Amino acid sequence: MINVTREGPVYVLRLDGGENRFGPDAIRAWNTALDEVESEAGPKALVTTGTGKFYSNGLDLDYMMSEGVDSGEYLASVLDIMGRVLTFPAMTVAAMNGHAFGAGAQVALVHDYRMMREDRGYFCMPEIDMRAPLHPGMTAIIQARLPRQVAHEVIVTGTRYGGPQALEQSIVDSLAPESEVVDRAIEWASRFAEKADPVMSRLKREMYPEVLQALRAEFVR
Repeated sequence: MINVTREGPVYVLRLDGGENRFGPDAIRAWNTALDEVESEAGPKALVTTGTGKFYSNGLDLDYMMSEGVDSGEYLASVLDIMGRVLTFPAMTVAAMNGHAFGAGAQVALVHDYRMMREDRGYFCMPEIDMRAPLHPGMTAIIQARLPRQVAHEVIVTGTRYGGPQALEQSIVDSLAPESEVVDRAIEWASRFAEKADPVMSRLKREMYPEVLQALRAEFVR
């Protein structure tokens, strides 16, 4: 589900589950991988990427709506991953190899930096077209990590941003050809590997207290 490899001081988490939705197995794999990297001492950084045409297509709605599944607990487990990445004690870079929709787009946003494939793939929050509300924590992430007017457009229009448009709107930090997006993300992340330290997590938590509080809020539909 998630393969963890190391390139020098940079750990690469490669999501390899089709559309890379947050099903129960994926949630466990995310947490196991984050635990592994977080436990390593010394210089380090984190790059996440997908396979094929998907970075992550977000929530596993079929699972979420299945009989016997507590949708509130399920959603909280996904939001917890977002909070972990947002406050990770090392620099993080999302190497967006393809589509990032919904919760997948938000996981990309909570990384410190985003490198996006330049020719194909979209960043999109489709909830307006699904007639679905956002959890307060999801709204808070978008507001905290994007320019205000861009955040407004992302949420209320459901615009699909290709690479060049995402860069223009400051949704991503850089573009790369498909064959280079991961390598460039690794190069970018490696520049900050020496800064990894538990204090980085504290600094990030103190930057985003409102987001972290919103991620723990009760979701009322």
